[in-house]
Amino acid sequence: MNNTLDSRQMLAFVTLARRGSFTQAAKELFLTQSAVSHTIKTLERDTGVALFDRVGKKAHLTQAGEQLLPHAERILREMRDARTSLEELQNWGHGRLRVGASTTACHHILPTVLREFKQSFPGCVIKIESGDQPRQLELLRSNQVDIALTLESEVNAADLQFRPLFEDELRFLVSPMHPWAEKRRAPREEIAGETLVLYNKSSHTFRLVDQYFREEGVALQNVIELGSMEAIKELVKIGIGAGVLAPWIARDELAKGLLVSVPPGKRKLKRRWGVSFLKGRKLPLAEETFAGLCEAVTQDFGRVQEKYS
Repeated sequence: MNNTLDSRQMLAFVTLARRGSFTQAAKELFLTQSAVSHTIKTLERDTGVALFDRVGKKAHLTQAGEQLLPHAERILREMRDARTSLEELQNWGHGRLRVGASTTACHHILPTVLREFKQSFPGCVIKIESGDQPRQLELLRSNQVDIALTLESEVNAADLQFRPLFEDELRFLVSPMHPWAEKRRAPREEIAGETLVLYNKSSHTFRLVDQYFREEGVALQNVIELGSMEAIKELVKIGIGAGVLAPWIARDELAKGLLVSVPPGKRKLKRRWGVSFLKGRKLPLAEETFAGLCEAVTQDFGRVQEKYS
């Protein structure tokens, strides 16, 4: 017995079972009667059992044929469903989009992007995977997401492509009552003794901050590590230390005077955001549209940066 069943044999079998006549089955399938007969004989030989009893011009299912019929019908139905799903991918607005993003991007970037995206692709199924940069790169490489909002990493990723969106600058954000708020600067000699509230140590942002101050010759002695930019803002607002954040993440608080932006030093601490995907992939229309919307939504982030710098 062969290991697999031929789809054409399944179609001929189901059609003959329904029609009960080789002549009628051949007419429906646009085949000759002998072609249908040959196909059924081949199927019976392959399965090793008789599937029909021939009585005159009629064909009746045997017990084996009755047992095979629901399986054959399910096989054909699933094949039709598979073809339909592939055809839907070609239709405007259908398909799927799997996006990876940090919690910060989920909070400040994705809501506007996805609202606009759904207008163009109303039938597209969207899945969001939230996590820090190492997690996003892992999801990309394991094909669990199609595209990810990430920071440009200094590590050369030969298997990933990075498309830049915007550049931001990390600064100290402090309470209006903090001494640095009045001075509008952070004296170098005071930074080491200050409590700095930073995003978690596994993040690319933490590594950038740590590297920056190492190069400046400043040892970070008192660090509070949090896994949420929103939590960092709340802690700083009540006067606990100085947070290190990009102004666009705290635009509302800065506009209301709840936080004050202070440069970390003479040299700027910059990051570059973009969309990452597996190198060599040609982005389909949905992903290209998503990337374009991300660029449009974030184009004013630089102006926010300048306003509070």
